[in-house]
Amino acid sequence: MTAAHAPISAEPRRADFERWRRRSRLIRTLRVVLPAVIVLIFLGLIGSVAWSTFNAQPRAAQVGDEPIRLISPRFVGRDDKGRAFVLTAESAIRDRLDYQRVILKKPALVLDENGPDQMRINGADGVFHEQSGKLELSNGVRMEDAENAFTTAASLFDTKTGEVVGSGPIQGAGGLGEIQAQSYGVYGKGETMVFKGGVRTRLETKK
Repeated sequence: MTAAHAPISAEPRRADFERWRRRSRLIRTLRVVLPAVIVLIFLGLIGSVAWSTFNAQPRAAQVGDEPIRLISPRFVGRDDKGRAFVLTAESAIRDRLDYQRVILKKPALVLDENGPDQMRINGADGVFHEQSGKLELSNGVRMEDAENAFTTAASLFDTKTGEVVGSGPIQGAGGLGEIQAQSYGVYGKGETMVFKGGVRTRLETKK
């Protein structure tokens, strides 16, 4: 007796073929998607670094641009006549555009302190130019020495020469009496005072 062989079904082959085709499509897709994902991650890292760099630059510049603030500053020196001067203030801020320019709050200058030519000048605001040694005072400026006391709107004091000049109105009392003028100057060691512009005086006779 001869045994009969059963016919081989095509279904398993078709199923294998379908699985192979799906796997092939998946591999092709991954070959495209994975490099694209890697590129996106790389671009994201570059963007993050660039953002951090550009963001940090303005902050660094802002910190560097902040003015230097001094509390209770004290400047000392001598004029060309050998008189020592001391300049103090409530606070001082260096101009960030001009390092030699110091903006002062409530400046007070004493020239030849405890000496024969002592002079005091103070005001609400001031600017000290370190390179030229000139001190600008404004808003309620008061000048006084052993014989004179004057108030004025503004004055310019040269710490190198010891001279004081101003173009604003000045009024006060000196050794001879009361004086009003539109401009003034103090020269030498304070022994010479020149008043100009609408000068008015009221002399006092010493008994």
